Amino acid sequence: MTRKLYYEDVNQLEFESKVTGRGKDEGGYYIVLESTAFYPTGGGQPYDEGTVNGLKVVDVEEVDGEVRHYIEETFPEETEVVTGIVDRERRIDHMQQHNGQHILSAVFDDQYGIPTTSFHLGRDTVTIDLGTPTLTDELLQEAEQKVNEIVRANLPVETKWVYVEEAATYPLRKPLAVEGEARLVIIPGVDYNGCGGTHPIATGEVMAVKLMGWTKNKKQVRLEFVCGYRVLEKLGQKHDVLTELKQFIPRPEEKMAAEVDEMIQASKEKEKKIAELEEQLLTYEADEIVAEANGAGVIQRVFQDRPIKGLQSLGKAITEKSPFSYIILISEQPDQLQFVLARGSEIDRNMNEIAKQSMPLIEGKGGGKPDFVQGGGKRLMDGEVFAEEIRGLL
Repeated sequence: MTRKLYYEDVNQLEFESKVTGRGKDEGGYYIVLESTAFYPTGGGQPYDEGTVNGLKVVDVEEVDGEVRHYIEETFPEETEVVTGIVDRERRIDHMQQHNGQHILSAVFDDQYGIPTTSFHLGRDTVTIDLGTPTLTDELLQEAEQKVNEIVRANLPVETKWVYVEEAATYPLRKPLAVEGEARLVIIPGVDYNGCGGTHPIATGEVMAVKLMGWTKNKKQVRLEFVCGYRVLEKLGQKHDVLTELKQFIPRPEEKMAAEVDEMIQASKEKEKKIAELEEQLLTYEADEIVAEANGAGVIQRVFQDRPIKGLQSLGKAITEKSPFSYIILISEQPDQLQFVLARGSEIDRNMNEIAKQSMPLIEGKGGGKPDFVQGGGKRLMDGEVFAEEIRGLL
């Protein structure tokens, strides 16, 4: 069994230890130490990072009571004693997030009767799943205030090992899932929990807790939040965004949301007007093409780099105005040809059959309804030549 220094002194980040084992499994090369300050993955908390004799520790996992330190390469066989250094920033961050979660879960449970059902400490934010179908803004604001009052009170965070029978004498938030000895993390008067994670020695080290928002997760709520230095990081990110926005929106921060909303509404109105004008232009273009055709049985046009949606819209407009004509519209693009084949309402013919005969000419594919087909393929010939080939099939 590895001696776990992180339980004896959570602030001990450098240590020496004998090497008691080496190996390789699906996780890669690893070494086992007689004692370690590296916390392994467990209880929703990720592993510590750092170095062992200068080699980067890429993962730490507990397997059958031994703590395996995974490194990027095999460890020298002759090495018997190593020096381990735990990444300080990552350890502090995990302690802040984990203890903040304990306080947050305690407030939701005790003050609002909402239990925490799961916990995940991510690289960017932390989430807990809460046993409730919804949350209100008022409740979130109130809960955040209560949590930060506990943080500012700088209450002691105690840890102790007890037998399960003794643990039953404490007001635990949920039953222990272990037998024999269990580790309790206690914030007197606030939280009593079985937990194997790393925590600071007082709530003040959490610094602050900020709730980021929630989403529905099945029949529960997933609440996202950050603690400690992550609050400052998020504040910095938001400040950078606001600073950049101020270059385009010279308004006070509290009025920016209203200004952006006005800009979005104005943009939507412009897009609507542009769409109406494009539809009018399309109608004029269709009228002009039909007039030039002067009742011809086949109307064909070749365009340069016209999007397929534009071809489709134009084809539909022409068929409405020319019920006795076939329509062939081609768009020439650098490496492909796109086409629309259609017929007027007074013609009884399946245009899919014409498309199937013509598509092999450009190694193309497509399809549609009997009266309207679209497709495309390689530019193996000029658009005019392809249009004439289709005309010949018609």
